[in-house]
Amino acid sequence: MALAHAVLASLMSCPCSGYDLAKQFDGSVGFFWKASHQQIYRELAKLEAEDWVSSETIPQEGRPDKKLYSVTPLGKERLLEWISQPSEPAATKEDILVKLFAGCYAPRSAILAELQRHRQAHLERLMVYQKIELQYFRNPQGLSPEEKFQYLTLRRGLGYETGWIAWCEEAIELLSQDAA
Repeated sequence: MALAHAVLASLMSCPCSGYDLAKQFDGSVGFFWKASHQQIYRELAKLEAEDWVSSETIPQEGRPDKKLYSVTPLGKERLLEWISQPSEPAATKEDILVKLFAGCYAPRSAILAELQRHRQAHLERLMVYQKIELQYFRNPQGLSPEEKFQYLTLRRGLGYETGWIAWCEEAIELLSQDAA
């Protein structure tokens, strides 16, 4: 997936400024597609040059003018074409897995500490997702069509974090038995 598609997907529901888009991105698409605010601004400029988005300048008093970006018909067409194409599962690239693969060469305490750190990080992300679920998705059957798609994305994140936590706990338990 290109950043362009993530930006278009984020802009589909409503026009917003680059600043608002970057903030919105951090709390939604940014959970599974990382991009800095600078990358998002650069992508908006490219998308505007390609006529996938358009912008409207809104004058502001005492502050720089604001540019509101919205998806053009061509941008929507390109996003829908991309959505219709098959996606391959992403390759796993996890440092922790390489460390664990070669873990027998390192002090057990270092590997266990790294597993504990990962478990904690995944617990913290799981708590964020659970708060989002409670705040926005209490009644999945009553959601709008747009919200159902967002909810399904969140459910994948919840499962991902839960799986990592369970795996970390399993690994910690197994490796702690040998260390005693």
